[in-house]
Amino acid sequence: MKIINVFEKELLETPHKVDVRLLYDDNSAQVVHILLEPGETLKPHITPVDVAFYVLEGSVDVRIGNETKTVHKDNLVESPKDIIHCLSNSSKSATRVLVIKAPKPTSQTRLL
Repeated sequence: MKIINVFEKELLETPHKVDVRLLYDDNSAQVVHILLEPGETLKPHITPVDVAFYVLEGSVDVRIGNETKTVHKDNLVESPKDIIHCLSNSSKSATRVLVIKAPKPTSQTRLL
């Protein structure tokens, strides 16, 4: 059995300049943990695969296409492939989000 502690994984260098850690990486899917401190945001981007965002802690503003909603702990948001999306933390506390990409992307995410 393989057990992974999120905070023992190394930080990924991304253009978003936030705490991103790769937890699972297989041909079938990727799972990434994102920690957004108050005021932090991911740049709008388009992912070539379907994505699901599960809020582990706090609340996060999720933009998918032209729609933005605040999503709270224990809720999941689906984002279809090839659509603009981003995450922002406008709250006063840290937010943790689990990002599931399926299947594993074979091409780059496109920043806007």
